Amino acid sequence: MKAISPELQAHLDEGTTTLAWCWCIVRSDGETFGFTDHDRTLTFDGTAFEPESGLTASEIRSGSDLSVDAQDAEGVLTSDRITETDILDGHWDNAAVEVWRVNWADVSQRVLMRRGSVGQIRRGRLAFVAEVRSLAHVLGQTVGRTYQATCDAALGDARCRVDLDEAAYRGSGAVVDRLRDRAFTASGIGAFEVGWFVHGTVRWTSGANAGRLAEIIAHDVTEGLVTITMLEAPVRGIAEGDAFEIRAGCDKHIATCAAKFANVANFRGFPYIPGQDTVVRYATTDGGHEGGVL
Repeated sequence: MKAISPELQAHLDEGTTTLAWCWCIVRSDGETFGFTDHDRTLTFDGTAFEPESGLTASEIRSGSDLSVDAQDAEGVLTSDRITETDILDGHWDNAAVEVWRVNWADVSQRVLMRRGSVGQIRRGRLAFVAEVRSLAHVLGQTVGRTYQATCDAALGDARCRVDLDEAAYRGSGAVVDRLRDRAFTASGIGAFEVGWFVHGTVRWTSGANAGRLAEIIAHDVTEGLVTITMLEAPVRGIAEGDAFEIRAGCDKHIATCAAKFANVANFRGFPYIPGQDTVVRYATTDGGHEGGVL
């Protein structure tokens, strides 16, 4: 139940109101933004809620069950506060949101309507629509571990313990030639064997994408020429001479953990758990299916 101040309640009882929506958004990088659908800037709690950012609210969709309540906020990509590049870079993913109902004539009269986070962002040529999800969406996230044959640790994290800063697992180079929007030939990493960086990452250290990280899906060497293919095209185009750091990847199988990283002691999967083939097994007379211990 929401607590409404006596002053705001008196204003609501008047029948004619001066109300506006305000959104306070805190991104994962710590940047705080304030937006409002009013026609002038409103300020409270140290945040300026700007009117010229193009945000317009939909109705709030909510229910009495545990389904995720949602509201849409639509805005224009030409805003200098919300850019298409920031959206593509993921800066707005899962950003914390507070939605306020405010008396714009006296901002001390306000009520917090909901808390949540930014969900799906749909982009068009002229506008975007951001879904504001309620806190109930956290209930849909997986908590704990899952029994599976492959490792569930992230390569190099505290559970995996592989040191990706070792020379054997990292390299640096530069773009020689751009082949496609997400593939390029590279110099400086010719000493590594084919496929060494598959499932790994490339971090750009110069050029338009400096500081950004991309996942690798292919690492090929043809006649001494190294080709790297990324999972997704970078937000900004790559160019000849762009420098990068590259780190090895892991396919999460125990054989790779042993042969590539000598790290089976920290393998976080269950490689001997029965698979789907066990479910569909049937008895035969040629051996191997007598019901004995596998």
